Amino acid sequence: MAAALAISGCSILSNPLGPPAYKERPVEVLYGVAGSLLDAGAWPDSILYFREVERQHPNSDWARRSILMAAYASYRMGDYQGSVGDAERYIQLYPGTASTPYAYYLKAICYYDQIVDVGRDQGQTEQAQTALRDVVRRYRDDPNGRDYAVDAQLKLDRVDDHLAGKEMTVGRFYLRNGDTIAAIGRFKTVLDRYATTSHAPEALYRLVEAYSTLGVTGEATRNAAILGYNFPGSDWYADAYAMLTSQGIAPPTVKPTGTRRVSNLFGLMPRREEKLPVDPAGTIKPPQGP
Repeated sequence: MAAALAISGCSILSNPLGPPAYKERPVEVLYGVAGSLLDAGAWPDSILYFREVERQHPNSDWARRSILMAAYASYRMGDYQGSVGDAERYIQLYPGTASTPYAYYLKAICYYDQIVDVGRDQGQTEQAQTALRDVVRRYRDDPNGRDYAVDAQLKLDRVDDHLAGKEMTVGRFYLRNGDTIAAIGRFKTVLDRYATTSHAPEALYRLVEAYSTLGVTGEATRNAAILGYNFPGSDWYADAYAMLTSQGIAPPTVKPTGTRRVSNLFGLMPRREEKLPVDPAGTIKPPQGP
């Protein structure tokens, strides 16, 4: 193979920037050149030669490998659409090979890498969520795909956290602008769909805020109790407890063990840490001042 590369490969590499002129060559030579270009980071040129492997030797194992290698090269050059297309083509043509889990994983990673900040449309995030779940569902118990499933689950947790963050951003906006009912809907969505994310304590706190603003004290106290039961050491619970106490609403029986973050209305301004004053009997008192 080395000799073949030395003899035939040099003529192929002499003009690597354009499509190779059709000239039937040994599959090992074409694939070897494609791999060399891939290793050199010449992603577009490597794709050209992987395509040539498919064209000249369509029924070979090399052609099958070339589809996936072209998908990887497209991913590395940021052509996510091209990468997803090749990965899906591989899945359709070769649904049961040892490399099929990687095709599913690569497709999911393409969507995952396109996730944008929480202030923008989350279409790509939802696609990433669906694709990552597919990897986990298919390969959590498959020796060929278990490692991909483990990594997909880690990324799925981040995606859920990202989507929860989006809901929280919108909910805070509604709360700030007086659309309290709409805000409650967003915070409930976080608890219904993303209860295991880092946003759950704040979502419960915001429900306490929102319901106390509406005068629905029963729901405010109930959500504070859930917050205190699940996150007794959370600063959000310390805030909720102090808020209810300062408004004359009976707080939950569980006393906070965390610190309170003193803030303005709805907690939307920067916070500073402050220990809650405690009397000798251990009763939490509302803090003095703003």
